[in-house]
Amino acid sequence: MIPRQITSILKNRLKKFPILSLTGPRQSGKTTLLKNEFPDFNYFNLERPDLRELIISDPMGFLKSQGPKVIFDEAQRLPELFSYIQVLSDERGIPGQYILSGSQSFLINNHISQSLAGRTHISHLLPFGLNELSLKPEEIQETIFNGFYPRLHDVNIEPTEFYPSYIQTYIERDVRSLKAIENLNTFSRFMGLCAGRIGQVLNLSSLANDAGISVNTVKSWLSLLESSFILFQLQPFYKNYNKRLIKSPKIYFYDTGLACSLLKIQNSEMIRTHYLYGALYENLIISEIVKQHHHAGKMPSVYYWRESNGTEIDCIIELSSQKIIALEIKAGETFNKDYLKNFKNLPSINDNIEKTLIYTGNNSTSTLDVKLIGHGNFKQFLTQITN
Repeated sequence: MIPRQITSILKNRLKKFPILSLTGPRQSGKTTLLKNEFPDFNYFNLERPDLRELIISDPMGFLKSQGPKVIFDEAQRLPELFSYIQVLSDERGIPGQYILSGSQSFLINNHISQSLAGRTHISHLLPFGLNELSLKPEEIQETIFNGFYPRLHDVNIEPTEFYPSYIQTYIERDVRSLKAIENLNTFSRFMGLCAGRIGQVLNLSSLANDAGISVNTVKSWLSLLESSFILFQLQPFYKNYNKRLIKSPKIYFYDTGLACSLLKIQNSEMIRTHYLYGALYENLIISEIVKQHHHAGKMPSVYYWRESNGTEIDCIIELSSQKIIALEIKAGETFNKDYLKNFKNLPSINDNIEKTLIYTGNNSTSTLDVKLIGHGNFKQFLTQITN
């Protein structure tokens, strides 16, 4: 098992809260982590209908017979159990009683808000981060194409074998059970259209027209994809500048390998000449920043900056009220002074703003007031922003 960065966070939180909730996309490694890192907990997978029937026939009796230290995997499959867990955990009044794990965060969180508010800590386990793997920094295209889902790295499954079946399973299993979507082919096409808009300011009307659905349906389906940890929307940073700035979010995927599969990219060699190579590299960097925050037990304060006149900064990282990183991301291997032009037009957001450029070259240095970070040093940057 490849060690996960979030493990120490989970163990620490379990010392303080009676209940720990762990969500994330399917196949992100939740079950493997919990079984290996919490071996003294009894484990139950609520995907099993016979087990659900056994528990619901006498939920309080079942919970009392197991005592504290129980893991319920796919907990959203039995929401009726949450109220009984609340009662027992309150009676015992001790930390570290239950771990609830599931892939559909919005279902779990809905039930948490009703029954377990204030009693549970919610963490998110996403696919591997760069800091959890030993990858060659020069193999950028391979990294983007392969993605970070554990099975690809644990048992060396080819991306062209893993992702199509993963997407199909997600559509048929999760979407059918969560939304009354009549035409799954339309939904599949919609996901592909989202992949084609990586790094672009979201235009709901354009996306609706291309997909042949209504704007309200677009909003609903985007919410579904977000809640299932397929994609996320990067919001604009417009504190004190709201009159001049674009306020629509941008779309990014949590995993570049999944995005490549939706774009019908067949191998890593296709990426360098693909029209979305720059966007895919940008997606890689921003998704890693988001993952790094979640796996360090922190909520990511990550945005982008864009003015109506075209001035844009790819990523704004708000580390504190006193420190902000303005980050430009370029897929070129050779530094070009044009990479810095948007920094020149960036207003003074904060006295302690740190201007940083990440590119696929090797050199890391500083020029004028901008820090240059080659891709090989990106892991170090990730560690620094969450320390």
